[in-house]
Amino acid sequence: MAYHITIIPGDGIGKEIVDSAVAVLKKVDGKFGLRLSYAFKDAGGTAYDKFGTPLPTDTLESCKASDGVLFGAVGGGKWDSVEPALRPERAILGLRKGLGLYANLRPVKVADSLTGYSPLKPDLVRGVDLVIVRELIGGIYFGDKCESEQHDGVERAWDLENYSVPEVERIARLAFETAKLRRGKVTSVDKANVLATSRLWRRTVTKLAESYKGIELGHLYVDNCAMQLAVRPTQFDVIVTGNLFGDILSDEAAVVGGSIGMMPSASIGTSTSLYEPIHGSAPDIAGKGIANPIGTILSAAMLLRYSLHEEEAARAIETAVDKALEVGFRTPDLWREGFQKANTDEMTKAICERI
Repeated sequence: MAYHITIIPGDGIGKEIVDSAVAVLKKVDGKFGLRLSYAFKDAGGTAYDKFGTPLPTDTLESCKASDGVLFGAVGGGKWDSVEPALRPERAILGLRKGLGLYANLRPVKVADSLTGYSPLKPDLVRGVDLVIVRELIGGIYFGDKCESEQHDGVERAWDLENYSVPEVERIARLAFETAKLRRGKVTSVDKANVLATSRLWRRTVTKLAESYKGIELGHLYVDNCAMQLAVRPTQFDVIVTGNLFGDILSDEAAVVGGSIGMMPSASIGTSTSLYEPIHGSAPDIAGKGIANPIGTILSAAMLLRYSLHEEEAARAIETAVDKALEVGFRTPDLWREGFQKANTDEMTKAICERI
């Protein structure tokens, strides 16, 4: 079988880190015979400069026709004066809507060689390997809202939180299926002691769990989960939660790993899914060749795993990253005395050589 991937470098360091990920994909393709092909498309500020829109129709159509999308980053001060509807970040919103990207997966895995980079003590983060599954297109962010109204003589604003059973079932099913590929444990996070939507969430997840006999299900209130991520993060395998709670918890969990440049993500769609590092476009270092490509390279591994179902190839990339770090290669965001400083290309080469 042959696979077709749409590549969207975007802005800032996007081209550098995406080029690194494609180099790693080509190396894996040569080893496993995946028969990968690529289409390079524009989005973000780069697309606005060329076409007057952050998300050209051609880009979206290419994504829809692909087996997966690898995305770099968008945005930068250059486009701060552009009207809101045409800002680079609108490309992401357009892709979420156009591809039906209903779930965001953020893995957080701390390599033994990087435990000293976490703000937590090494003995707390050693062995951390979790995935946060966040519902992405529902909840309070997408509910009805009012910016300002008069009520009993005072100004107020409000946002409506709501979830339906099918929305919760869809995200929970993805969490359970993800757990089947991992250690078989799901923690559902809500605020069921206060919120009606959370009580529906908990009932729905609990009922669906009956169809997954081999999966262990637990529940935590969001405040307790936030605390547990700081005091005992190794207890978690898969965390599933709504849009607002997932937004907050995934950023907290990302810090546990010590460097945002290491963190990949996947946005799962109804047909095509999108993979990208969680960091931004970093225009201040664009073109200097010092960006950490590992978050994007690990995002490419997620693309192989979740969209192409090429588990062996995905693990080969992840293992190569670990080995490159173990022997001391460090990009500037991770470099300390005693390690081998590597620019973007050197880190990419070190990973390719270990596949």
